[in-house]
Amino acid sequence: MKIADLSSFPEQTESGTSRSKPVRPGSTPAPDPIPRDGLKPEFWKRPLTSMTPREWEALCDGCGKCCLNKLEDADTGEIFFTRIGCRLLDTETCRCGQYETRKHFVPECVVLTPKTIAKVAHWLPSTCAYRLLSEGKPLFDWHPLISGDPGSVDASGMSVRGWSIPEFDIPEEDWEDYIIGDL
Repeated sequence: MKIADLSSFPEQTESGTSRSKPVRPGSTPAPDPIPRDGLKPEFWKRPLTSMTPREWEALCDGCGKCCLNKLEDADTGEIFFTRIGCRLLDTETCRCGQYETRKHFVPECVVLTPKTIAKVAHWLPSTCAYRLLSEGKPLFDWHPLISGDPGSVDASGMSVRGWSIPEFDIPEEDWEDYIIGDL
């Protein structure tokens, strides 16, 4: 397997912040579609299993990385992220275009719940709030729950906006050519 050239992608530091911003010039991130107002302060510090459905949904930072197609090495079980977004990923907003009915269109889509997170966390990017919290780690400072700004994900270079590719543009047999490093 070859790894795609990452020189045009955001360079991530150890703290999870980025030194470059891959948002296309002249483009504007969409407003935060996740209602985060009225939630208990620092609710994310509670156990995942004690969260309400609204709190659970508010954990999503909207980066779109979970919607990138992944390849699994059949021999080692190692997971490789690609630049190729799911057919439902809106590459401008970094959101699922059919979130409520996604399983109907993409049966293999993994629906995260407090009960399933332990089994599927290894498929999530290392910056994902669900994965971080399930591993007992804190959220990054660019997360909207910490920064108070849904635009902080794009501003820090943490979203797939501007560099992901729709899956219909790339034949599946070529996906290995689009493998990127761990996110």
